[in-house]
Amino acid sequence: MKGERGSVSVVAAAVTAMAVILCMAAADLARVLVVTQRARTAADAAALAAAQELALPSGNDPAAVASDYAARNGGTVTDCVCDVGSFQADVHVLVPVGPLLLFGDDRSVTAEARAVVDVSGS
Repeated sequence: MKGERGSVSVVAAAVTAMAVILCMAAADLARVLVVTQRARTAADAAALAAAQELALPSGNDPAAVASDYAARNGGTVTDCVCDVGSFQADVHVLVPVGPLLLFGDDRSVTAEARAVVDVSGS
């Protein structure tokens, strides 16, 4: 029995380490899910703002308006297909995830959105 003394401490340390790693992974996953939703929100807002600028021009560039709205939601527009004269805006937005506990810091999430203005009146 004397040779097995302290073996419970080793098992307890291993279980504790595994629990800490699982908690860190859960925290990373939660952070990525939150940023994913923020990216979707930024893309939606940018597409809607660009489509509104296309439908009701105020003299601003639709891509610049989309970039402004994406930035207000923590994102950066990587692509905006919003041609003047059309009533459709396609926007791609990039949002950085920030520091994660288990993985590298250079992670980012992308989202895309399309907004179409129906001018037919129906």
